[in-house]
Amino acid sequence: MSDLPTVQGVAFRRFAGRDDYTHMERIINAAKVLDGDERSDTAEDIERYYSHLVRRDPATDMLFAEVDGAPVAYSRVWWDQEEKGPRTYSHICFIDPSHRNRGIGTAMMTWNEARLGEIAAGHAAEEQLLQVFANDVNASARSLFAATGYAPTTYEAQMVRWTVTDLPDESLPDGLEIRPVDDRKLRAIWEADAEAFRDHWGFVAPTEEHYQEFLDFPHMDISLWKVAWDGDRVAGQVRSFINGEENAEYGRKRGYTEFISTGREWRRKGVARALIVASIEELARRGMEQVGLGVHTENPNGAYQLYESLGYEVVSSSTLYRKPLR
Repeated sequence: MSDLPTVQGVAFRRFAGRDDYTHMERIINAAKVLDGDERSDTAEDIERYYSHLVRRDPATDMLFAEVDGAPVAYSRVWWDQEEKGPRTYSHICFIDPSHRNRGIGTAMMTWNEARLGEIAAGHAAEEQLLQVFANDVNASARSLFAATGYAPTTYEAQMVRWTVTDLPDESLPDGLEIRPVDDRKLRAIWEADAEAFRDHWGFVAPTEEHYQEFLDFPHMDISLWKVAWDGDRVAGQVRSFINGEENAEYGRKRGYTEFISTGREWRRKGVARALIVASIEELARRGMEQVGLGVHTENPNGAYQLYESLGYEVVSSSTLYRKPLR
């Protein structure tokens, strides 16, 4: 097991159990403004997410930094196997801005990479890559990644449509219909989404634990979803949600038209466009005044261009960086 780092005035330790979720919430909320992230996390949400982790163990794969006995930063590592690509070894780090520029981030990155090297040593994989993410406004993260050999690899964006009016008149192709979502169809909907993403960049095959995470999503409201059916097959879907805590924190009424996918057989026929418009209309009926989504800007099926054509605008961007694991 990798030795704990040494930084003057800072103590490092491993994950101490569920009591740490409150510390993690505080650190995330302290860091998010400087890191360019609009998010609203609670300790309960974090604990729920951590109950479904795959290919990562908090007991061995997390590191906390403390100053005067109080946690001020934490990091986590994990690995995945892309179905048509490399085995990736990812890490993230959150640092309270009041404790930056004292070597904590560099020390934690060094530990992260060492821990991932230990994990990778037990793997027989043809290609092994280290991987990190950062919002593009996070200049300190970009500088650290560049100084340690990471190269920009691909890009994502958060987009917002500032109104829920002036929508185009769109309809599904003949033979498809939107039906109210039934709990008994959740598995089929989830599997159709996973299959639709199989040809996307970086696809990692989901596990049963990922299905349980899907069921445990804290903002799930199936009455918002728009799912197109062709007989008993899912042709496309938009699984919208509303994050009430986030809206309250930022003083807005935003819904998310997220988890958008179209099965290969029905692509290039206007399915996603019709479902997104129907989703925006549904969110408007619930009192939302704007809608948002996230997108891989190099999506091979033209998702970014589709969202632009529907009036979504980029409000923030982020980059994925990689380097060979040695």
